[in-house]
Amino acid sequence: MNKVGLDLERIVFIGRTFEEYMAMFSLSIDELEGKKILDCPAGACSFTAVSQQKGLDVTACDIAYYHPGEALARKGKKDLNHAMERVEKAKAQYVFEYFDDVTDLAQHRARALRDCAADMKERPERYVPVTLPSLPFKSEQFDLILSAHFLFTYGDRLDQAFHLKVLEELLRVAKEEVRLFPLVDLSGSRYEHLDEIITMLESQGYQVEERSVPYEFQRNANTMMRIRKRAD
Repeated sequence: MNKVGLDLERIVFIGRTFEEYMAMFSLSIDELEGKKILDCPAGACSFTAVSQQKGLDVTACDIAYYHPGEALARKGKKDLNHAMERVEKAKAQYVFEYFDDVTDLAQHRARALRDCAADMKERPERYVPVTLPSLPFKSEQFDLILSAHFLFTYGDRLDQAFHLKVLEELLRVAKEEVRLFPLVDLSGSRYEHLDEIITMLESQGYQVEERSVPYEFQRNANTMMRIRKRAD
């Protein structure tokens, strides 16, 4: 990844809904009110967009945002069609409880994309282009950081050193805590270096909790990690 981001054709611009985020990260509106929140990387998720409507303070960042919102919206529609074809062919890898079927899943993903694209146009300052593992934010700028479907998910492509650098950066800009979902890779297996990372974080003084959440679509992807900074 370089400073100007990835070529648009290499980006898969698909996202989850606000409601999915609330379930994935075991969140309530009450605990989000009055806090500065960062979604990293956010992709085409509608969490930031819907949060603004609810009076919450959320910023999204992603390498995709180096590209214009209109181009991303067009790419997202193409990606959605391809993604649904893949899901249809590999249904055994997914749990259809949160979603009724592939059609219902497609409707959720399309709604997330529409909400995200509309909000990017209305509030572009909320969508910050970044190239991980570096973030252009001040230390402890955000109370809470949410990171979904990136670390651990691509454990076969992103090495352990990269994981550690990203975690270090997320914790640098977090004032209170970081939440990560899911804790499995694309095969549905627990990330191979997860226990080692937990031990390292705890040795550095962080409180680490693995928590089951009321959401599972990818099979076995039903837990998140909560990393809290200890009180001074």
